[in-house]
Amino acid sequence: MTVHTGRMSQTSIERLRDYLAQLPPQSQALLMREFERALERGQDTAVASLVLEQLRKIVRKTEVDEDAAPRTEDLSRLLYQPLEPFLVEAGIPIRLGQIRRSSLLPIWQWLGRDGAPNKVSEIDAALSRLPAGDNGEALALKIQVVAADAIFELTGPGGGDKSRALARVGPPNVIEDLYSIGAVLGVREAIASLNEKLPRFLRAFGDSQIASVTAALNVPVLQTPQMLPFALSMVIQRLTAPWQIIRLAIKMAASDDEIRVAATPFGVAVTMALHDLSCLAAMLRLDIKRGRFDNIAENLKALHDGVRGLRTELDLRNDSAWGKQLTSIRADISNALQSEIDSVPGRVRRILRQRAEKDIPPGARVDSTEVEETAALIDFVATCRNYASELAINEVTLRTYSDLQQYVERSTESLVQSLRAADHKVRAYRQQQMAAAIRFCEVLFGDDYASLMSRAAESALTGERKSSRAG
Repeated sequence: MTVHTGRMSQTSIERLRDYLAQLPPQSQALLMREFERALERGQDTAVASLVLEQLRKIVRKTEVDEDAAPRTEDLSRLLYQPLEPFLVEAGIPIRLGQIRRSSLLPIWQWLGRDGAPNKVSEIDAALSRLPAGDNGEALALKIQVVAADAIFELTGPGGGDKSRALARVGPPNVIEDLYSIGAVLGVREAIASLNEKLPRFLRAFGDSQIASVTAALNVPVLQTPQMLPFALSMVIQRLTAPWQIIRLAIKMAASDDEIRVAATPFGVAVTMALHDLSCLAAMLRLDIKRGRFDNIAENLKALHDGVRGLRTELDLRNDSAWGKQLTSIRADISNALQSEIDSVPGRVRRILRQRAEKDIPPGARVDSTEVEETAALIDFVATCRNYASELAINEVTLRTYSDLQQYVERSTESLVQSLRAADHKVRAYRQQQMAAAIRFCEVLFGDDYASLMSRAAESALTGERKSSRAG
């Protein structure tokens, strides 16, 4: 959602508040943390302040409401409870087994306007009369049945041309989700049962766990082409390594040959795994572009393990659709990483380059923020070494890391020498360069070597001061 401050009317602010209020509590908390960090960094302060103000109002109101009386979910929340495992936020490319959260509101509005207005009003009135402590479970079942029936009436076979009626629900992506929502609500009991049968965590998806998951999935209504991706999505969410969902498809095909795997209904698991890897690669590109390296190691490991898993556990052909997609993902990752890796030596040289004293202007400083960003990039190159081979960046990573080690080592030793003879006009700048070099040494060689260089720099400064006093 784009927020334009300065021109926002009261109506726009109310729309923003309504949008934020409909987000789940976890998303609200995540947004609050992100905008608080933005304020700390001094980025987009007007936007961050506005959004934080609205979020805090919403959170305070929720806390007051919860303290005042037991909170009953509104009717739309009760309706959409079975969909929670499948909802994705706006801006994320959707795959099979997922539903856009942004489609919920227009479909709810259609249900109350055209789909089943009388029944919705009746159940809504009953909800408002519920005694304190009643969680509305019976009414949840009622509204889910009503919605499933109304959606089936609109999307099911027969009844002639329904294009105009469908257009009243919303744009094509909302209509696409309407079919999915109707399908999930139609088998909500089977979905609830599967949720109970599946382990909370599937850390090592081996034979015994595959067998138990296969048994849990052995329900006819969950194995239709429309519902199987949703059932598999529930399994993926419990996997420590989501790419391992392909093992289910391999087991069902009794073969790792991609043609035989693709010929089974469970071949869709491979398509889903490839889609998720592609999305993870896109997130990696975005994090690199924005200079966010906090989750880089975790994402690189997930991508490395996923790419290697698909390449080793499936017999993929280079010219097949799956083979081409995996090759494209590897190339995408490689290009994003290589571009950033190639930029690191230049950034290090700009900071540590020893200019002649006459070329250093009075008051020159080394930007501490740039030093930390560069240290993070050096650490990024070091992390890439662990996954370089599988992600097709082996040569550039090893070469760059070796060059960085040699250059930083030479520059640090030269800076120690320059501190001994530095003119007092540039001494502060040389000291800042030395501090940056020591920071880079921490990343490249470890704390012991960095401490050694720090002592050498202090000794050089002490010696220089003694020499000046002696003179």
